[in-house]
Amino acid sequence: MVLALAAFLAGLVDAVVGGGGLIQVPVLFSAFPREVPATLLGTSKLAGVFGTGAAAVNYARRVRVAWSAAAPAALAAFALSFLGAWTVTRMPGDYFRLLLPVVLIAVAVYTFRKKDFGAIHAPLHSGAKEKIIALGMGAAIGFYDGFFGPGTGSFLMFLFVRFFGFDFLSASAAAKLVNVACNVAALLWFGYSGHLLWQLGLMMAVCQVAGSLLGTRLAIRHGSVFVRKLFLVVVCLLILKTGFDAIKRLV
Repeated sequence: MVLALAAFLAGLVDAVVGGGGLIQVPVLFSAFPREVPATLLGTSKLAGVFGTGAAAVNYARRVRVAWSAAAPAALAAFALSFLGAWTVTRMPGDYFRLLLPVVLIAVAVYTFRKKDFGAIHAPLHSGAKEKIIALGMGAAIGFYDGFFGPGTGSFLMFLFVRFFGFDFLSASAAAKLVNVACNVAALLWFGYSGHLLWQLGLMMAVCQVAGSLLGTRLAIRHGSVFVRKLFLVVVCLLILKTGFDAIKRLV
């Protein structure tokens, strides 16, 4: 029941601003303290791919998706997420844990200071330049998602707003498509290598889909201002969580 509730809340939050792993992954690690980390991450990806997929479909039906940027980013993310998932089964991600709070603080400060950040949809690039930037962003985020993962959706939203000029609602829609590609690629490796708890993951997937459907409705109904506020809340919570984890590692 605890895992089902965590998956529902993760799906809801992830559908709006990303960061659902902030809820779901710690609960999984708490419930199965002796399980191999790669297996728990794989199980989380199994639930996440359904939840994020449902959110992506919902956004595509109601929000104009910037395919020219989202599609190249998704392709690059798919390829590099697979590589990241392969890497995490062979080496720990300790250095990511130490660096992540610093990066998140920079994201939060930038968003807080720019009051109009993500309020207006004014794409900055087009043509080949847009595709090149999208490929680079997708590759970097894809590897990070497969290797470690927390905050991937939030990072994607920030990057789509900062480097492509999207508003928060459009950025959320594009981020979901890239996130689906990340999750599918990582899931392929985790499944192939046997790092999955299938029954648990599928049960959590049903709850994630329910949460994501509610989350997309809230985001579309209340618009970019609501998404921006929730984005800042989730990033601040991610800073606290990842900072605490990093301090534990150091001491």
